[in-house]
Amino acid sequence: MNLIKSTGTFSFFTLISRLTGYLRDILIAIFLGAGPIADAFFVAFRFPNTFRRLFSEGTFNAAFVPSYSSELNKSKKSAELFANNIFNILFLSLLVIVFVIEIFMPLFVKLIAPGFIEDSEKLEIAINLTRITFPFLLFVSLSSFFSAILNSHNKFAAASATPIVLNIILILVLSFGKYLSDQLVYYLSYAVTLAGAIQLIFLIFFVKKYYIPKIYFKFKNNKKIKLFFKKLFPSIFSSGVTQINILVGTIIASFQANAVSYLYYADRIYQINLAIAGIAIGTVLLPSLSKYINSKNNIKIDFIQNKSLELSLFLSLPATAALLIASEEITSALFGYGSFDISSVKNSAHALFYFALGLPAFALIKVFSSFLFARHNTRTPFHFSIFSVLLNIFISVYFFNKIGFIIIPIATTISSWFNTLLLFFYLLLKKYFTFYKNFPIKFLNILIVSFFSSFIFYRLIQNFNEYLIYESEHKLLTMVFLVIVTFLVYIITSILTKAFKISDIKLKY
Repeated sequence: MNLIKSTGTFSFFTLISRLTGYLRDILIAIFLGAGPIADAFFVAFRFPNTFRRLFSEGTFNAAFVPSYSSELNKSKKSAELFANNIFNILFLSLLVIVFVIEIFMPLFVKLIAPGFIEDSEKLEIAINLTRITFPFLLFVSLSSFFSAILNSHNKFAAASATPIVLNIILILVLSFGKYLSDQLVYYLSYAVTLAGAIQLIFLIFFVKKYYIPKIYFKFKNNKKIKLFFKKLFPSIFSSGVTQINILVGTIIASFQANAVSYLYYADRIYQINLAIAGIAIGTVLLPSLSKYINSKNNIKIDFIQNKSLELSLFLSLPATAALLIASEEITSALFGYGSFDISSVKNSAHALFYFALGLPAFALIKVFSSFLFARHNTRTPFHFSIFSVLLNIFISVYFFNKIGFIIIPIATTISSWFNTLLLFFYLLLKKYFTFYKNFPIKFLNILIVSFFSSFIFYRLIQNFNEYLIYESEHKLLTMVFLVIVTFLVYIITSILTKAFKISDIKLKY
């Protein structure tokens, strides 16, 4: 396996997914803006979308891939039996969960959006929409199961491409937005569930070469199955801690008008980089790292862990700087159209600025957690994540009445850095991770190149400011041009200063 090439494959399809997701969101911004109907839809969409991220962006992998890989080393039959048992338990459990939640949906929505209780109309819309979108949970969780099997065989393309299906279907519905009027949110909600079903069928087609699911109601709940689920539940919480913090933020933000929408749009922007700098790397390194840990190949373990950390910093640091420098210009260029007015742009940009401060931490949590997941350790990241979420809740609740929704990205960033440091020092303490001798020099090179390219970006923003104002018709094209120029500067200077080596692309891990 080649880390950079595999990450590149995963990142390519993830980037396509994020770009189609952006197109989807800009259409939502145009037709729904940041009003009460938008808030209701985002609550309905947030929950299944959070579970999509929790399950599909490495969390299920964290528990499944090391166990499944171990079974594959024994025999294909052993791996197939293990996978079948997991599939059937998942299928039946999820079916029951979806059925129960559908019955108690009013209570459920009040729990995830307590701020809607005072607005009966908004609450009723949110309940109806969440009822429609909730079955997506079943489809996306099973899709994650099939994705994990593909990833275990070092096949990353199909799994990373599946979210594109959701975006394309939603875009098709949004293209009829002006004809659907107030019914648009209902059509969007049905489209979410339909997309989940199509994604599942899509993955089953690609995975049949390695595994064909067999549905039965009798399965052996042996030690391997118990061990898997003991690892799964902590990994859902720990690997998805950033998404859980965002979900907590959504619950708290529901008490302020339009705040849910502001946070949603800010979240969408920084997630583009997080998908590449954290999720892609964490997902790709896990199968190979698990294999080397099983064979106790310490040289390979140190090598792949150092390269993963280096690549994560290389991708996340310049993106952080860019979002800090031009949070308002970027938000305006991406979403400042139609119902999404200049006030909405400023509020979302304000949230984006504070999320950006935590972007490297969000990415490093994914990478550091994978170092432990590959060692079958999901409990330690789980315990650290609990502290992180509790800290996030405390800061958010304590300061919410004083400074409003903006405390949510601040609290998320503080708690995420806290989580990152706990993971980092634990890895050092247990001697699971040691720096290469040349790592400090490499890190310094990345910092210098990031600073230089950020300065170029800052000057470009100033020089092209008149084309980036809210009213400009060319702001999106201008921003894309400036980002491409800055990216080329970053890559060229990285190669010249050896912050990045072209030869690394050919390395086998």
